[in-house]
Amino acid sequence: MNTVHRAMIAVSFGRLGWRIGTTPVLELTTVGRKTGRPRSTMLTSPRQIGDALVVVASRGGDDHHPAWFLNIEANPDVRVALAGRPAVPMKARVMSDTERADLWPRITSTHTHYAGYQRKTDRVIPLVLLEPVEG
Repeated sequence: MNTVHRAMIAVSFGRLGWRIGTTPVLELTTVGRKTGRPRSTMLTSPRQIGDALVVVASRGGDDHHPAWFLNIEANPDVRVALAGRPAVPMKARVMSDTERADLWPRITSTHTHYAGYQRKTDRVIPLVLLEPVEG
């Protein structure tokens, strides 16, 4: 999926690939927890809360968390590029069980594939909030 997004963005000179239907696509850059180097991945944001973006650590329903999620657990300072604009600093925060319980049904009602991913695994798929850094 990352390759497809990046190719579409490159071929269209940034005009396409930043949305899937009505869902924004973002490029999340984390710091590798082992290497200390920047690691980027393309993700969708099925919900936005004000200026904050919600991303789902689904990894397609795999039994293991995605690498980007493990990276934000080690270092929540991230950079986010949205709609072809330059990346901005943001702070990643794993949403609490209460927040997830409130938001998950709203996400899966419009993005049913996430519910399917949850059925495939015993792990609770985390929701992550990417919040703008004040400054």
